[in-house]
Amino acid sequence: MKTIHIIIFGIGNVGSTLITQIIEADARLRSSGVVIKIPIIANSTSVFFNTDDLSTNWQTDFEQFSIPYKMDEILAYIRTQNYENPIVIDATASSQFIRHYVNFVESGCHIVSANKLANTMHYEFYKNLRTTLKKHKKHFHYETNVGAGLPIIGTIKHLYESGERIHRIRGVFSGSLSYVFNRFSSEDESFSKILANASRLGLTEPDAREDLSGNDVARKLLILARELGLKTEFQSIKIESLVPKQLNGKTTVHQFNSRIKELDKLFLKRKLELSENQVLRYVGELDVEANVLEVKLISEASQSVLGQLKGADSIFEIFTESYGEKPLVVQGAGAGRDVTARGVLSDIVKLSSQLN
Repeated sequence: MKTIHIIIFGIGNVGSTLITQIIEADARLRSSGVVIKIPIIANSTSVFFNTDDLSTNWQTDFEQFSIPYKMDEILAYIRTQNYENPIVIDATASSQFIRHYVNFVESGCHIVSANKLANTMHYEFYKNLRTTLKKHKKHFHYETNVGAGLPIIGTIKHLYESGERIHRIRGVFSGSLSYVFNRFSSEDESFSKILANASRLGLTEPDAREDLSGNDVARKLLILARELGLKTEFQSIKIESLVPKQLNGKTTVHQFNSRIKELDKLFLKRKLELSENQVLRYVGELDVEANVLEVKLISEASQSVLGQLKGADSIFEIFTESYGEKPLVVQGAGAGRDVTARGVLSDIVKLSSQLN
């Protein structure tokens, strides 16, 4: 029986769902020879040290027994515990937490991350992290960074490592904006009402401008570019933001939400400019050979692969030498805590098979 010790940072939607999924999968994992223990659970301010098997009441235990912490204290604690196969799970969205990755690796930990920021920092950070991982013989898995539960990074990596020549990748990378434009293109409803509905369903970030800015799609595009060996920086990506200047970050979330109807005229104009049998799609596109990365709102034939997209699905078209004019297509749920958490658990299980 192989024991894996999981150290979880971030217990919001994804982190808490992941813990539930691990508890529910315990018997099945044990039958395959893997025992997952969760001795440390932390949010941004407090940590809970668990000495028993985690129960379904873990949130109550966290509230009652968690204590404030400093990261150096947790790192020192980990080094004293001699955990078998320790894996740090980053279920945060923190730009500060990723700066501790190297320290965790040097303390003997592998990393599984749903946080895409570590892979989109400046290239020197990206390169140094991988150098440290190689030096200490540790693994870093991050499949959920691009397609939530979809096997995008693994597919791209396997094609690239097998010598396949990838020419271009394009698609609808954002499940939230997929939902918004799929509905807006086909329904007689205002953009603001559809966006508000997406927010109520939990598809958008709490501040929908995070989605509308295009930065999230751009980060996913950058991750794929770097998987293909391109030394690209975020600043070089051409991004068409969908946030008007008057509603940019200088206004609060409350102010933005109270003025959301100001988006309606802008997007209705784009909709009226469409030809018959065309729809709007917000896409990411990578031209590998030219090293050009773009995020933009386009008109697309409604009967095309991208045009037929429904719901909150994401879709990726991978154009390669072997596949020719017909791309390899990966499509499915591109957002949601359940599929993202399941993707993180899949990474944990995959990593466990690589360990002694």
